[in-house]
Amino acid sequence: MGKPTTSAKTPLLFQSKLLCFSLFYLFITLFLALHKSLSSKHCIFKSSPFHPIQTSLFSYPPSYGEHKYALSTQRSSCSSPVFFSDYRVVFENIRDLCGNSSAFSPVLKYMQGNADSFGGNFSTQKRISYFNHVNDSVEIPCGFFKKFPISNSDKIAMETCNGVVVVSAIFNSHDKIRQPRGLGSKTLETVCFFMFVDDGTFEGLEDYQLISGKSQEYKIGAWRIVKVSSKNLYENPAMNGVIPKYLVHRLFPNSKFSIWIDAKLQLTVDPLLLIHSLVVSKNVDMAISKHPFFTHTMEEAMATARWKKWGDIDALQAQMETYCENGLQPWTPNKLPYPSDVPDSALILRKHGLSSNLFSCLLFNELEAFNPRDQLAFALVRDKMSPKLQLNMFEEEVFENICVEYRHNIKGVEKRKIATAFVGEKGFNFKGKRAKQDLFINNNGSHCGKYLWKMWG
Repeated sequence: MGKPTTSAKTPLLFQSKLLCFSLFYLFITLFLALHKSLSSKHCIFKSSPFHPIQTSLFSYPPSYGEHKYALSTQRSSCSSPVFFSDYRVVFENIRDLCGNSSAFSPVLKYMQGNADSFGGNFSTQKRISYFNHVNDSVEIPCGFFKKFPISNSDKIAMETCNGVVVVSAIFNSHDKIRQPRGLGSKTLETVCFFMFVDDGTFEGLEDYQLISGKSQEYKIGAWRIVKVSSKNLYENPAMNGVIPKYLVHRLFPNSKFSIWIDAKLQLTVDPLLLIHSLVVSKNVDMAISKHPFFTHTMEEAMATARWKKWGDIDALQAQMETYCENGLQPWTPNKLPYPSDVPDSALILRKHGLSSNLFSCLLFNELEAFNPRDQLAFALVRDKMSPKLQLNMFEEEVFENICVEYRHNIKGVEKRKIATAFVGEKGFNFKGKRAKQDLFINNNGSHCGKYLWKMWG
């Protein structure tokens, strides 16, 4: 009887074709899921700054702003990634640009004088007459018809900011001061960070012992704090916040680029990288995010009325009628390359050139004439002004990846101060009449009828 024939046995693990197929499918699924999580959910692709600042810039008391929570983002996919160059290359490029004054000429001339209001309170036709800027010798009204009430030391510091400035403002203690994150090693040496606060906010910072009233200059982390006396400005604190938001080029006359960031936001990307990627590389005057929901100005106006973002409904309707009468049109593909008429203006990046400065002046004049809801006047000014504004309206998903948004909620004494400040304030009459759906429709004499029919097709 012979020996049985021996052969290599196949491991039991691989004897089942079904099991092999299942494992293969599992590995492919995991790979695709990992690839999607690393690519499509992130809009920002960048080289790491050399020696980035990783540590916290300032330590706050635990009770300071403890109930101001971050808002969750709305989108997880990315269709328009932003590519950043190496930090060192960006730093040197922007430094060279800021040293070349010819890149920011010609410059506007601003109207001087005294008036009862900070912006001059010009009539509609007078304001619109400045939209077509064909002569550089013409002086443009651009605020400062009353003195801007800040200290001389702050004014000198603002005038000596020669490159990039990041600006924000808090009035009525409505937000917490948040430190920027992701800064490169030379950013704090070359970028100015200025936070404007009113008297009430300043007192709150003193109460938390974040600053000392005995000092002449105030600093909290990256931010230089500028105290603004509200007595000589607007009664509406939101309108006072519009001054540094849209007249940044006048407050910082020697700066070449600026970033406005609402105090409800925390910047998470180095400002030099943002300026280079969204403004310089695109060769534009301004960069701003599209609104996540609205495309047409009238959509924003109706939402403003319905949700009482501005309480004076009659004044709001009069504003839109004025704009329709003077040529406001709904968005259509004919307006391209502008992809929308409604921005999210919480973050604005600017090159301080003629077109950008002119746009900011013209828009500020509209805000003083009506209300500080800047999205309502945005498209009219942009579409009607000349020379045209070169604008990068980036996707809202990019916005969600370069900053974190927090709630405005306040507790305790701060909340009581705000409620007191808003009593009797024009535009904050929250007990006023509720806006109706037919706000602009059933008015037979409305100038906005053609706008609405065109918007609705």
